[in-house]
Formats: sequence, C-alpha cells, structure tokens
Amino acid sequence: MLTLQGILEKHDGFAPVINSAKPFKRLDFTAANEALLQRDLVETSVFSGFVFEEMLEGNTFIGIGGYAENRVIYRQRNHFNNGAEQPRSIHLGTDIWANAGEPVYAPLDATVHSFAFNDHYGDYGPTIILAHTLENNTFYTLYGHLSLASLDGLYVGKSIVASQNFAAIGSYPENGDWPPHLHFQIIKNMGDFKGDFPGVSSIQEKANFLNLCPDPNLILRIRENI
Repeated sequence: MLTLQGILEKHDGFAPVINSAKPFKRLDFTAANEALLQRDLVETSVFSGFVFEEMLEGNTFIGIGGYAENRVIYRQRNHFNNGAEQPRSIHLGTDIWANAGEPVYAPLDATVHSFAFNDHYGDYGPTIILAHTLENNTFYTLYGHLSLASLDGLYVGKSIVASQNFAAIGSYPENGDWPPHLHFQIIKNMGDFKGDFPGVSSIQEKANFLNLCPDPNLILRIRENI
C-alpha cells in the first residue's frame, strides 16, 4: 500500500494554489540570512517592507519556501517562545509571500474540515482546513493568514472543487500580524484539532511533526520554477 507521500508523488493534475504571473523566488528565514540577524522586525510594517521591497526586490517576485526551516524570525514573537515550553522554530509548511488579496485556489476537490479566526499576535489569523481523499486515503491541507472575509459563508462539510477560488491572502493585523503571505501545510491526521494545527514545532519534536506534515511541494510542485 502506498504511503500518502507516494500517493501525492504519483498524482497528476493538482491545480495551482497561487496562480500568479510573477516568478517565484526562494526566501530564507534561517540564521544563514545575515540580514535577518541585523534587523528588528517586531513591527509588522517594517517586516513587510523588508520582505517585499528587499527580499522580493520591489515586489517583482512571489516568495516561496520555508518547509523544515529552523527559523530565527520566531525569536521575536512570543507566540513561539512560551517560557513554560520548548521554543518552537521548525516550520512545518510552505509560505507563499504575495500581496494581500491574492486569490487562493483549491489544489484538488475537497470539503471544509474546519475553520477559525486564530486571533493572536503571531498566530494564523483566519484559517481554513480542507479534507481531501485520494485512493481512499484522507488527508488535509491548511491555509493560514487569510483575509477575514475568506471565512464568510463557510460551514463544515461544504464542498470545494479543484481550482476554486475559496479564499484570499490577508493583510495585517487581521492575518496574525504578519507580512502578507499564505501558510500552506499538508497534514496526515488532524487528531482532535479543528480550525487550527501546529505550523511550527520545537527542535525536539521535529522528526515527529515532519512525518505528520509532509513536504507541501508534493502538491505545489513549483520548486523547478524558483
């Protein structure tokens, strides 16, 4: 029996999640990016300017990347550094950095599993989780940092067809107070989570979470364009 990774690898015909004419550019939010270490990016407007004007060269690219990165940017956000827990810094999804309002499309047929407004500084903001079935295998995709309007008219079990524009990238502060981007994540098993799921893990839990959340590029398939 094929694993979920094997099923996704052999599937043909995923629709683009972001369908833009701009070329993709890989962004690095690890300690290897020395410019990050020299900036105070707590203020979201400053962080957004850094991403779109510098990293994306005057907004001429769509930013992409982040899966399994050990990200230094989380050091400046208390949401990931609760003193009672192990700090979280391993990114479990892929981020697509694009303007607020950029349409988000379903990569394949789905139903709405759950949705929520995770309204905390550094959190997902408006979030939608879709359930999909391929070869009798059910799995989930999570879309974080959406516009609040993306939640309008949703209900659990609502059908979404492949290529349907079902959401849009949100602006700050409603998107969790981040520069505009989509957090896209594949999840094998939601457990008891609804409208939310960890998007960042501790280093200690890295192996477990990366097994639970395989590489989003199995669906996105845009690495060759970077």
